[in-house]
Amino acid sequence: MRPDFPFRPAALPFYYGWVVLVASTLGIVMSAPGQTIGVSVFTESLLDATGLSRVDFSETYLIGTLISGLLLPAAGGFVDRFGVRRGVVLASVGLGSVLVFLSQVDRIAEAVAGLGPSPRVSAYGLLVLGFLGLRFSGQGMLTLVSRTMLGRWFERRRGLVSSIQGPFSSIAFASSPVVLAGWVSASGWRGAWLEMALVVGVGMAFAGWLLFRESPEACGLVLDGGLSPIDASTSAPPPATRDFTRGEALRTAAFWVVTLGIGNHAMVGTGMAFHIVDLGAEAGLTEAQSLGLFLPVTLVSVPTGILVGAAVDRFPIRFLVMAMMVGQMLMFGLAPHLGDPLLHAICIAGWGFSGGFYGPLTVAALPNFFGREHLGAIQGVMMMVIVVASALGPALLAYVKDAFGSYTPGLHALAFLPLVVLLVAPFTRNPQQRSAV
Repeated sequence: MRPDFPFRPAALPFYYGWVVLVASTLGIVMSAPGQTIGVSVFTESLLDATGLSRVDFSETYLIGTLISGLLLPAAGGFVDRFGVRRGVVLASVGLGSVLVFLSQVDRIAEAVAGLGPSPRVSAYGLLVLGFLGLRFSGQGMLTLVSRTMLGRWFERRRGLVSSIQGPFSSIAFASSPVVLAGWVSASGWRGAWLEMALVVGVGMAFAGWLLFRESPEACGLVLDGGLSPIDASTSAPPPATRDFTRGEALRTAAFWVVTLGIGNHAMVGTGMAFHIVDLGAEAGLTEAQSLGLFLPVTLVSVPTGILVGAAVDRFPIRFLVMAMMVGQMLMFGLAPHLGDPLLHAICIAGWGFSGGFYGPLTVAALPNFFGREHLGAIQGVMMMVIVVASALGPALLAYVKDAFGSYTPGLHALAFLPLVVLLVAPFTRNPQQRSAV
C-alpha cells in the first residue's frame, strides 16, 4: 500500500504523528469486543444458548486465549514484514468475521451436532475456535498493530503520547460493560454482535486503511516532526541508536523485567476482575459494592497514567517498573481485605496506581530499549505474555479458591511476584547503553 494514497501525510500542515495517535487510540478502543471486559457482557447469553456449563465455558475461553497468545509472536513478525496498514485491515476484518460467527455459534453447533458429535462437544469445540479468533484478532492483533505503529512515529515524545492515549483507553474500557450491556438490551446479544461486526469489520478496517501509516520515514517525514533534541542537561533517556532483532531483545534482562512486570498486572488483575463479585463477597461486600470497585480504580489510574507518560520521557525505565511493582504488591496483597476500610482504600490506590503504568510502559519501553525496525516482532512476544497471563489469571484464582476455600492464600502468595521484579529491576541494564536502565 502506497503511503501517499489516498493522501500525502507530508502535505498536511502539522506532523502526521498526531493523526497516528488518534488512529492508534481508535484501534485499541475498537479491540474492546475481544477483551475480557467486553466478552463478559455476553457470558450469560452464550451459556443459555449453548447449554454449556460455566466450567465448560471457562475452559473454552482459557484454551482459545492460550492458543491465541502463542500465535502473537508470528503476528508481530507479519506486522514488521507487511506493515501496520495491512495488519490493521486484516485484524479489523478478522474481528468482525469472528463476531458474526459467535452471533450464530449455537445454531452452527446444532447443525454440526446433526452430523454426529454431541451438542456439548459441538458447542465446546466451536466456542474454542470462536474465542481463539476473538482474542487473537481483538486483544492481540488489533492492539499489537496499534501500539506498534504509535511506537514508530514518536521517540522523544513517546511518554507524552502514551499519557494522552492512556486516559482515553482506560475510560473507554471502564465504560464498555455499560455501553455493551445497553447495546445488548437494545438489539439482543446476536444483534449487538452483528452490529459490532459492522462497526469494526467495516468501519475500523476503512479507518485503518485511511489513516494508518508505517513510519514517518516512509512518508517522507522526520521522526517526531523534527523536534529539537532535548537539552543534554536533562535526565531524559537518549534515543535508540541500534535496532535489535527479536532474538537479541529476548536475551536481555530489560525485556523480561518490563514484560513480566506488565504480565503480573495482566494475570492477577484479570483474575481479580473475573472473580470480583466472589472476591468481594469473601470480604463482606455486596455485588453492587464489588462491581463499584472499578470506578475508583479508574479514577486513580487515569491521572497516574498521565504522570507516568510524562515521566517516561525524563526518567530511566527501571524506576517506573519499580514503582509499578510497589503498586502491585499493595493491590495483590490487600485484595483479600477489602472489608477493612483502610486496607480497602490502599488496595484500590495500589490497583489504580499499577494500572496507570500499563499503557505508557507498553508503548514506550520496547522502542526505547530496542529501536523501531523489529518492533512488531518484539512487541508480539510481549503481547503473547500479556494474553497468556490474562488467560491464566482467572483459572489460577479459581483453583486457589477450590483448594483452600478462599482467595487469600493465593493472592498473598502472588504478591511475591512483583517483589521479585522489584528486586531485580535495579540491576538491569538498558540495551542501548552501558549504564543501568
